[in-house]
Formats: sequence, C-alpha cells, structure tokens
Amino acid sequence: MKQSPTTGILAIDGGGTRCRFALERAGEVIRVDSGPANVSSDFDGALAQIHLGLERLCATAELPLAQLAKLPAFVGLAGVVSADIAQRLQQHLPLTRTRIADDRPAALRGALGRAEGAIAHCGTGSFLASQIKGERRIIGGWGQQLGDQASAQWLGRLALARTLDMVDGLEPAAPLTTQLLARFSGSAGIVAFAAQASPMELGALARDVTRHASQGDTLAIDLMHQGARYLADTLPRIGWTAGHALCLTGGLAPQYHAYLPRQMQDALQPPQGDPVTGALALAREFAAETPTVADAAARTSP
Repeated sequence: MKQSPTTGILAIDGGGTRCRFALERAGEVIRVDSGPANVSSDFDGALAQIHLGLERLCATAELPLAQLAKLPAFVGLAGVVSADIAQRLQQHLPLTRTRIADDRPAALRGALGRAEGAIAHCGTGSFLASQIKGERRIIGGWGQQLGDQASAQWLGRLALARTLDMVDGLEPAAPLTTQLLARFSGSAGIVAFAAQASPMELGALARDVTRHASQGDTLAIDLMHQGARYLADTLPRIGWTAGHALCLTGGLAPQYHAYLPRQMQDALQPPQGDPVTGALALAREFAAETPTVADAAARTSP
C-alpha cells in the first residue's frame, strides 16, 4: 500500500445527476464518481452515495479511510439549504475537518476562478451566480417544485405541460408533442409519469426539446426562448453587465447560447474549470485557515 501523504485536500461535489470526489496530494489529483446526491430530497440516499464515493476514492488512491478522513475537505452538495442540514450531514460523515456548503459556490469558483463575472448553471436543476466587486451573489436552485427555471427538469416538465395544452386544443400539434404523446401512450400516460417522475427523469426529456428545436420545431424553439428569457432577465439583477464574463455551465446551459441577447452571447467564455476544480480551490482555502493537529499542538506547547 502507498504511503499516506502528510498533506492533501479532499473535495466532494454532489448534485442531482452524480456525486464527484477528488483527492489532491503531491501535485496529483485522483477523481472518482458515484450516483446523485441531494440531501434535501433524499438525505439517506445522498449519504449512501457519499460513502460509496469515499470507498471508491480510498480504493483508487490506496489509502485507508481513517487517513483520508483527516484531510481538510470541502463538501458541496445540492440540498444544503440550512445550517441544520449541514450539521446533520456532518454528524453522519466520517470526515473530521470539513466545510459543508451547497453545490453552488464550487460551481461558481470552478467556472470563474477569481475573475469577475457570472454563471448560468442549468443542469438537472439550475441557479445563477455572480462575483463582482468582491461580492458573491447566488440565487435559485430551490428544486423542481419551487424553482430551477431553465433547468433540464423544468424544460422537460414544461414540454409535457405544453403537450397537454395541445391535447386541450390550445396549442397546434408539433413534432415534439407528437413524439411525447406516442412515448407515454397518450395524455393519461403523461399525467401518470409526471406524478412520480424524478428530476433526472424529467430532465432527460430536455434532450428531446433541444433536438426538436435544432430541427426547426416551433414549439421546441419557443420553449428554449422561454428558458433563455429567464436567464437574460435575471442575470442583470445579480450584477451582470456587458463587459463582465459570462459562463454557461451544466449540461443544458450551452444549448441556450443561440437564444440569448447578442451582448450576452458576446460575453460568453468557456469555464476555467468544473465544479470539482472549484471545490478543490475552496478546500485549499479551508486547509489554509485550519491548522492540523500537529500545528495546533506546536502552538499550544510551552
């Protein structure tokens, strides 16, 4: 077995699609994945995926969990919407030096580094964030019942609703509605599916919307415009102006590129890194703030 590192940091980034883990030591970064982790919608399921990911990371790094657990760690997870949830999560984790937050700060830091600008993150869920003049603002990410506008699950749910509008005679038939009706064997099947569908299952329908939009389906194009309008109207409200960088992150967000106003298209930049990169940067800062046990002993010894 490899020798345990004397220094290192751990980062965990979890969302509605998957949970990602990274161990940085001696200039090397080791990454592994596990399944979705949202501690608000499924605390026990998220905890199981975290434990699974830590096991995989230990196996890949050839490092006992007891040693991994001592490293400073930044844990960013979807659903950490209160200090109580963060505290509950801390009590169930095997990690001893941990800063817990939701998954949005890591995505912002990963995309922009320390540069000024904003991001529109549209994956299974969505949120908008900016860091301008030393102030960080993050909005959205409240889940499928209360928000997540322009996200994949929002787009999929809206496509189903508009299909039912077509059944009611309020919308003309379109290739997208025809496909969805056939897939679910009619309106009753759509209602039954929507009643129990997970965010990931609804989000999978966004691929149908984007594909039909690229083929000229007017209904699908309208849905894409609706999502883009939310981004265009809301980003200036958190400080974004022309001249600031803008990153589209998450699996769906880049699909909105062509539907955004020209000044936003002109400001678009590729993300500097992914949320795991951001989580590692935040773990690095946390490690600099918190002394090791050895350091603490040295400072208190006579």
